[in-house]
Amino acid sequence: MIPESGEGFKSGFVALVGRPNVGKSTLLNALIGQKIAITSPVAQTTRNRLRGILTLPEAQIVLVDTPGIHKPHHLLGQTIVKNAIGAISSVDATVLVVDGSVFMGTGDRFVAETILQSNVPAILGINKIDMLGEDAEEILASYESFAAEHGWQAAKFSSVTGEGLEALQAMMCDRLPLGPYYYPPDLVTDQPERFIMGELIREQILLLTREEIPHSVAVSIDQVDEQPKITRVMATVHVERDSQKGILIGKKGQMLKEIGTNARQQMQKLIMGSVHLEIFVKVQPKWRSSRFQLSDLGYRVE
Repeated sequence: MIPESGEGFKSGFVALVGRPNVGKSTLLNALIGQKIAITSPVAQTTRNRLRGILTLPEAQIVLVDTPGIHKPHHLLGQTIVKNAIGAISSVDATVLVVDGSVFMGTGDRFVAETILQSNVPAILGINKIDMLGEDAEEILASYESFAAEHGWQAAKFSSVTGEGLEALQAMMCDRLPLGPYYYPPDLVTDQPERFIMGELIREQILLLTREEIPHSVAVSIDQVDEQPKITRVMATVHVERDSQKGILIGKKGQMLKEIGTNARQQMQKLIMGSVHLEIFVKVQPKWRSSRFQLSDLGYRVE
């Protein structure tokens, strides 16, 4: 049930944007307080815009976790970047998330320029302050100088330790208009469980295969059968080549078994109950370049 908002209550949409692998999904999970977005050391983990809902006593912030903005090499990449850039112009505020343990790069500046062209209020989110090294003062000073130059506030935080996140929340609230509750206060995402289940499987593939199966993999949830004592899930992993199928299955099926076991454990936390998971692997050549197959697998192709 959606309650009435009181006097002075704020609500709105805030996009988390940045180049790949700066910690946007980890930040989203940290702000929400539970895992709804997958994370991995592999760049470009996030593909679809994912909304997380942070309800505070004074505001409801709908966080939009966007894919890392990068130079695309196929139709999937073009779709990912187009959707990420599109998110910037359709929100109330943005947080440009950067890796505060290294100096600002050309990728960060490209994303910043995109935000500046949109005229959407922005915050410079300096992440990973728990990983600062010898150049810490110089690196942070360069980011703060960049923020001041463009009239942005800078927030320093760690998505891993939680340091600085309350200050970031306050900055986001300051930029929201007065408004109603968009969602019930106890809801943390508007994505269906099936979507998150598929993402949890894809996360394990990225974590366990790393460079061997980079991004030529998609996951579809074919069936979810909720029974009183157990939920049975059937999923298909789509790859582009037979060699990738072999890597995913592994010797005597060991890799697929490990992927399934780890994903099942995460799913059980999601639904707070027992899960039986079956995963099949299917070869679909060049699916990342097929408009029809991308659409069929749930990607917004315009």
